Amino acid sequence: MKITDKYKIIVSERSIRMLSEHLRFIANKNQAASKKIKNKLMDSLKSLEKMPARYPFFEADYIPPNMYHRMFVQKWYLVLYQIKDRVVYVDYIVDCRQDYQWLLDGFR
Repeated sequence: MKITDKYKIIVSERSIRMLSEHLRFIANKNQAASKKIKNKLMDSLKSLEKMPARYPFFEADYIPPNMYHRMFVQKWYLVLYQIKDRVVYVDYIVDCRQDYQWLLDGFR
């Protein structure tokens, strides 16, 4: 594999909904902040085109080991994704300031 080889990025509908809801909430308070967060998250997701395995696996009870990689963006956002062949599947974008126990419970 050459470092210049790119992975395809597929963002789930669930991730898009999660991010959209959060950005709408922030935009009601501060549109500039919402745009800045969106741009940072989009840049971070795009960065997964190259070497997506550079981030560690997400380890938690009830989640099969080595299933999801985790990437933190701006301290507050957790992106969980899987790598299969040359495709990165972004399954969750979570605001870590909120309770995400529902995510862990979903694997039980």
